Amino acid sequence: MKLQDKKPALILVDVQKAFLDEKYWGGNRNNKDAELVCGKILKKWRELNLPIFHIRHSSANLNSKLNQFNKGFEFNENVIPLEKEPIITKEVNSAFIGTNLKEQLDKLNIHTLVIVGITTNHCVSTTTRMAGNFGYETYLISDATATFDRIGINGEKYDSETIHLTTLANLNDEFATVWNFKKLMSEL
Repeated sequence: MKLQDKKPALILVDVQKAFLDEKYWGGNRNNKDAELVCGKILKKWRELNLPIFHIRHSSANLNSKLNQFNKGFEFNENVIPLEKEPIITKEVNSAFIGTNLKEQLDKLNIHTLVIVGITTNHCVSTTTRMAGNFGYETYLISDATATFDRIGINGEKYDSETIHLTTLANLNDEFATVWNFKKLMSEL
C-alpha cells in the first residue's frame, strides 16, 4: 500500500521566519534548506489533495522573535498556507497541547502523520513523540527539519548536526519512522 492511500496528514511545525536568524537561536544552523524541502513536500501534498495542518508557535514574550507582533512570527515564504488550509497556533513545544489538532485529525479519521518543521530537538521532537504516543503511524522527514548549536549543562558546545542526528536517532523506531525527502517521495 502506498503512503498516499493511508490519507496521511502533513504537519508543518513552526516553519516561521524567526528561524532564519541563526544568531538568535545559538548559531550554526544545520540543514539550511529545510524550508525549501518543506515547501516541496507541501506542494506534493497539495497536488495529491491530502490533509495539511500548519502549526505556528506564538511566544508570550514580547521580545521573542516568535511573538505574534514580531515579523518572525510569520510563516516562511516557502510554506505560506492557502486559505482552506488549517492554521493552528500553539504556545508550548507540542502541537497537541493547548490546541485542537488531535480533535481535527480524529474528525477526519486520520491515522497517519508526516511531520516536518523546525527545530528538530524542540517542537518537532515533542510533537513527534506525542504523535507516536497517541498511536498515529508517524513519519518524520529528516531533511525537512533543522536545528542550531546547543550549550550543554557544563558549558560544552554541541554542534547542530550532532543535535539533529541524535534527536532523529532517539525518535526513529520508537515514536516515528525517520525518512528523508527522497524516500518520502518514493513512497507516495
